[in-house]
Amino acid sequence: MAVTDDWFTVGKIDQTTYAISEYGHWEKVHSYLLIGVKSAVLIDTGLGIGNLKAALNQLTSMPIKVITTHVHWDHIGGHGDFAEIYVHELEQDWLLRGIPGLSMEVIKKNLVKDVPLTILNQLNFKIEQYKLYQGKPTGVLQDNDVIDLGNRKLQIIHTPGHSPGHICIYEPERGYLFTGDLIYQGSLFAFYPTTDPVAFVDSVAKICSIKYVDKVLPGHYKLPLTQDFLGAVNEACQELQAKGLAKHGSGVHDYGDFKIHF
Repeated sequence: MAVTDDWFTVGKIDQTTYAISEYGHWEKVHSYLLIGVKSAVLIDTGLGIGNLKAALNQLTSMPIKVITTHVHWDHIGGHGDFAEIYVHELEQDWLLRGIPGLSMEVIKKNLVKDVPLTILNQLNFKIEQYKLYQGKPTGVLQDNDVIDLGNRKLQIIHTPGHSPGHICIYEPERGYLFTGDLIYQGSLFAFYPTTDPVAFVDSVAKICSIKYVDKVLPGHYKLPLTQDFLGAVNEACQELQAKGLAKHGSGVHDYGDFKIHF
């Protein structure tokens, strides 16, 4: 199905799975729509610049549950347009009260960085009216929870490090692994005070133990990635840990296709 939109690029992963990408922004953010027979799941809601709900309405009329990989500004921008929102229990307070240590000034600066004013005007987006979503989630998630869409089952995997309540979502039947900001082809990081480099290393090892992964679907940049890419990131993390570098302040470690910033 073709989708017409001035901001989002919709890519089909399969007949009932879509990547909704914001390539006009420097972060190249991806959200994902998974359609079942009873309901649909939206993994993250992106930046909040375009009208995500309008784009999704062209793809499904199913009720949509939002699963939040983590509560960072570039993944919750469209949350306000949805009634049913889920987040890991360790970040429900972030969703309700805001992201610790991050000012609205910094968020706004990053949100419109390198996006032409003509595009923002065309989308009727006004940065002075922007507000970061805050609200009480419909429910909280824990490690190994299963979300059933009727004919599709999604497993929640708690993968802290990038943030305390970061999760990945795994669909065993199709071998889809949605990795949020734990894994993508770019600069992976766990250097903020709210991050944990050791937990990050452990989380990468955790998802690398999954036997069947057909597609790795990240929160940013190139998609899909492969299980071999997961293995390369895991190997790098294990090397850094063995050298005593899995700690805050050890710097940026460059491995070519990706960097790890502790």
